[in-house]
Amino acid sequence: MRTVEELIELANTHLGTALAPADAAAELTELAEWDSVHLLRLIALLEQELGRPVPVDAVLQARSLRDIWAVAVGA
Repeated sequence: MRTVEELIELANTHLGTALAPADAAAELTELAEWDSVHLLRLIALLEQELGRPVPVDAVLQARSLRDIWAVAVGA
């Protein structure tokens, strides 16, 4: 996964969301269709996609999809 747009595509495909690239920097609390279940499912998807564990404690501190992506790829 090279870009935050790929993370958004992953979420849209597997979580049934309709996120746009512009949502990458938005606060997760501002995304109307986002909730804690989506976050947990996204963590599992990222681990499957990347083939390694994702630091859950750091993801839980993330405030945006861009933050989640940065944690996932180690940026």
